[in-house]
Amino acid sequence: MSLIATIKDLASRHLPDVVAIRRHLHRNPELSFQEHETMAYIAAQLDLLGIPYTSGIAGTGIVALIEGLDPESKVTALRADMDALPIKEVSGRDYGSLHEGVMHACGHDAHTASLLGAAYILMQTRALWKGTVKLIFQPGEEKLPGGASLMIKEGALQNPSPASIFGQHVTNLFAAGKVGFRSGLYMASTDELYLTISGKGGHAAIPANYINPLLIASKVLLVMNEKFMDPKTKLHTAHPTVLAFGKISGMGATNVIPDQVFMEGTFRTMNEEWRAEAHLLITQIAQEEAEKMGGKAEVKISKGYPFLINDEPLTKRAKQHAIDYLGAEHLIDLDLWMAAEDFAYYSQVMPACFYRFGIRNESKGITSSVHTSSFDIDEEALRTSTGMMAWLAIAELQS
Repeated sequence: MSLIATIKDLASRHLPDVVAIRRHLHRNPELSFQEHETMAYIAAQLDLLGIPYTSGIAGTGIVALIEGLDPESKVTALRADMDALPIKEVSGRDYGSLHEGVMHACGHDAHTASLLGAAYILMQTRALWKGTVKLIFQPGEEKLPGGASLMIKEGALQNPSPASIFGQHVTNLFAAGKVGFRSGLYMASTDELYLTISGKGGHAAIPANYINPLLIASKVLLVMNEKFMDPKTKLHTAHPTVLAFGKISGMGATNVIPDQVFMEGTFRTMNEEWRAEAHLLITQIAQEEAEKMGGKAEVKISKGYPFLINDEPLTKRAKQHAIDYLGAEHLIDLDLWMAAEDFAYYSQVMPACFYRFGIRNESKGITSSVHTSSFDIDEEALRTSTGMMAWLAIAELQS
């Protein structure tokens, strides 16, 4: 039996175990940097497999090592994130969240289960490949400053240092059994914007006595949209960009003009020079437009994750390995995506490849997007995700 056939067989044999792990994690979600029970559960699974590990990295992270033949010859890494979101799950699922208002709505339960499934396969095949695979179970992907940045600072990529790293993420955009890759720029940096627009409050019936901060906020939004966005593509013409505000709070009333308005938004792009320039431009526009209308603007920008770039030689190899494992008909070419992911921190310091595996199944009604209360996965996708992670690691070690 070929190595690929062996991995596929093991992925199928262990699918019930991986589904059980995913369901346990789904029932017991924990928010970012609070994944204490999740860490303990992963550690117990690694103990059962006899895999050495270090826990408590960045608070709740775990790094484990699986050695094949000649373990010092080459090292690669596989990463999974573990945290859940503050979302109330729809009712009626026998594996639904037991923690009110907390849900694995972004598939991190599937990511962690997949990495543990890959660990099963790697342990059972370690006499058939050379090198070392480092497993990184990472907390806090959903919350700044991002668990990846903290894991790196605390030495997760040292002793030994991997030559490459792979990460995967669920997507509802294509069916279970398919995977998607993109070389080069893939995902955006992300920054949080907090604007305080100050005017002068008063009775709505006496316009001469107040400076309406809601009008100022409206003008700031319109000018920013005009300056930043191409009207056809909705993206900045020079660099892919998203500038959007999702929250405005005035706390006035029908006849009460408030003193201040608070605005919250996001800025995303894929160029660090433009990112720095844009921060200055956002502040300048807000302050100048507010002053023109007799008010003031205070701008706070919380800098988030960098852009994610998939190393081109590594991703080219990974795509070929995926074709060898699944067949070309199961591969999808991914588009640029303006969402953000803290795996980007790894991609900034080493050759990295971040790909997607499909979890959609329309016949089962599994079509909901991530970050929604009805999100779910076709668990058949775990057969692909576990086998792919193991195969990519082994194939990269032999390349």
